[in-house]
Amino acid sequence: QAHLVESGGGLVQAGGSLRLSCAASGRTISSYNMGWFRQAPGKEREFVAAITWTDGRLYDADSVKGRFTISRDNAKKLTYLQMNSLKPEDTAVYYCAANVDSSANLRTPSAYDYWGQGTQVTVSS
Repeated sequence: QAHLVESGGGLVQAGGSLRLSCAASGRTISSYNMGWFRQAPGKEREFVAAITWTDGRLYDADSVKGRFTISRDNAKKLTYLQMNSLKPEDTAVYYCAANVDSSANLRTPSAYDYWGQGTQVTVSS
């Protein structure tokens, strides 16, 4: 079992930065792959980034490449999403998620077993 809580969202001007955090509970959370997704009103949940627990391999969506960075601190059971050069189209609710099965496609929501409640990110133009 894992319980995830996101924080760090808010309102920021275009070009600004935010760092989201995902705090996890559960004894084996450090062995989970972690991902970030986002969902804007009226749109499907969209993959943002993921990081594996074995080798820290990173995956990110083309729309955020070069601007967003995912990282994790297993000792603190925290996963981060550093977001730079934010754009109005980045406005969404951001969710962190934990995946148990490393063979799954980490870019798809269905691969994840646990989800946080989400944190709102709003980027003004």
